[in-house]
Amino acid sequence: MLNKVFHLQDAHTTVKRELIAALTTFVSLSYILFVNPNILNAAGIPKGAAFTVTAVATAVGCFLMGLIANYPIALAPTLGSGAFFAYNVCVGMKISWETALAAVLVASVLFILITIFKLREIVVDAIPQDMKYAISAGIGLFIAFIGLKNGQIIVNSDSTLVALGKFSNPAVWITLFGLILTVVLMAMNFPGSIFIGMIVTAIFGMIIGQIPLPHGIISGAPSMAPTFGQAVFHIKDINTAQLWMVVLTFLLVTFFDTAGTLIGMTEQAGMVDKNGKIPRIGRAFLADSTAMVEGAVFGTAPLGTSVESSAGIAMGGRTGLTAYPITMIASKRYKKVTPMMYILFVVFIIFFLVTNL
Repeated sequence: MLNKVFHLQDAHTTVKRELIAALTTFVSLSYILFVNPNILNAAGIPKGAAFTVTAVATAVGCFLMGLIANYPIALAPTLGSGAFFAYNVCVGMKISWETALAAVLVASVLFILITIFKLREIVVDAIPQDMKYAISAGIGLFIAFIGLKNGQIIVNSDSTLVALGKFSNPAVWITLFGLILTVVLMAMNFPGSIFIGMIVTAIFGMIIGQIPLPHGIISGAPSMAPTFGQAVFHIKDINTAQLWMVVLTFLLVTFFDTAGTLIGMTEQAGMVDKNGKIPRIGRAFLADSTAMVEGAVFGTAPLGTSVESSAGIAMGGRTGLTAYPITMIASKRYKKVTPMMYILFVVFIIFFLVTNL
């Protein structure tokens, strides 16, 4: 059943490999649960609601990408779009966050329209193959740069823009420990090397006292009531030239952000054919556009394809099964995925929304 739905044999992958890839992508992307609420809070959105919205919107987005496009790529609020939403639109232009969400919703609907008419596919197919290789390499360098900066191996410099961090900084030693461990595991072709490197590095940081221990295991999720549906209620506010420019900007920024990331991720996964065509690219764009709509309705900045998906792809993720960790766990026990599992997933999402509004 799994092979029929996700074409595992055609992608030369297994359920175990997809599960490891899903866990790796989750660990790589989990920081967005804390960073995105802080960004949205600068726009005036309550941090608790932003946290819950980020989690739910990302879960639904990943579900859509796996269901519609069968891609091992996560959909989540992107930092670039989130920063533009909060600091440029809300803080800089003095536009309320409710109206800004309405602008995101309008841009999302326009996205769906240009996707249906295949305009996005035409633009991507027009990009030369050499440029697609360059985009893939550029995204890899960008991810490496972010990792080195977050690990404080490189820091800001007024004279040279970037400089080496101080080796007296414990964060640098934690980063080097994790980097060396992961490289050694990958050189040994150890299964789950990136994921294991992340976990062991986190434990190492806790042992030396640089990463705080958790204060609890589980707690109730904050309500989404402050943000849910505000985009719909404030669509009527999109009635000025300035706001239509905001809509257009959201449209352009998210278009090229998504297109570049999709090209890079599919190139890394070996999905691009010899003619430079990306299979099911239209479905991927449709999943991305639909996720933007549900994200705006829930109350978050535009969702897009996540570059952190590269970590899961590096661990062997090749199909949409990577976006279905709950379904995969069930499949290990029941040997197949039934329609009832998808119905239960949808019921769970609806129950979660109702109980958190």
